[in-house]
Amino acid sequence: MTRLAQRKELLLFPVSIAGGLALWEMGSRLVPSSLLPPPSAVAMRLLELTADGSLPLALLSSLQHMVIGYLIAVALAVPIGILLGRSPSAATALEPVLNALYAIPPVAFVPFLIVWFGLYMEGRIALVVAMCFFEILINVHQGVKNIDRGLIETAVSFGSRGVPFYRMVILPASMPFIFTGLRVGMGRAVNAMITAELFFAAVNLGEMLKNTGNAFDTASMFAIIVTVSVFGLVCQEGVRQAERLALPWHHREAP
Repeated sequence: MTRLAQRKELLLFPVSIAGGLALWEMGSRLVPSSLLPPPSAVAMRLLELTADGSLPLALLSSLQHMVIGYLIAVALAVPIGILLGRSPSAATALEPVLNALYAIPPVAFVPFLIVWFGLYMEGRIALVVAMCFFEILINVHQGVKNIDRGLIETAVSFGSRGVPFYRMVILPASMPFIFTGLRVGMGRAVNAMITAELFFAAVNLGEMLKNTGNAFDTASMFAIIVTVSVFGLVCQEGVRQAERLALPWHHREAP
């Protein structure tokens, strides 16, 4: 990335945040604060929840099933995506089933997941896996499927076979798509983290959201939502930065 592009990105990021807060402030003045509290009230409540430790503790507890579910989804989706991308027969056999499952909203599986895994940690992990798996799979599949045929034929002509072929050719060529899948999957994992705690036994952040909602404490609800939003943004940006470090050639721009 050129210096000019870096400066533009550094400038536009805070401008975007400031613009969003300004729109929020204007909107909060048009409706009662019980419906849409102003950013100042949300910020104050966020500080209070952070100072007493309840919000950080709930977030840390929520991270357990999110991280485990995300890693399981990655471990399953990446090799299956590579298999589908490299094997037309496997793609023909599995794509109809996978597309049919992908069309179903993940929350529709909640009753089944409750029966299969229960209301607690195992069920929440299973929902995170269900919400992340297909996003990662689709990106990996498309990345491997669209690798330049000339690159593959050149590698094969030099005798590349088996594990070295995948390690030296397939994985490097498909890494931009894999990282895209990881980044999108990370966003879905944060989404699933809260969804699981709302649809299964209410704990951690989900419990806080339900309690504040029952008390009509919209400022606290927004404080929790803002925390989750910022956390999700940080997680996705972390994956993006890892991609830039691992694939500097992919992000290098012409001067």
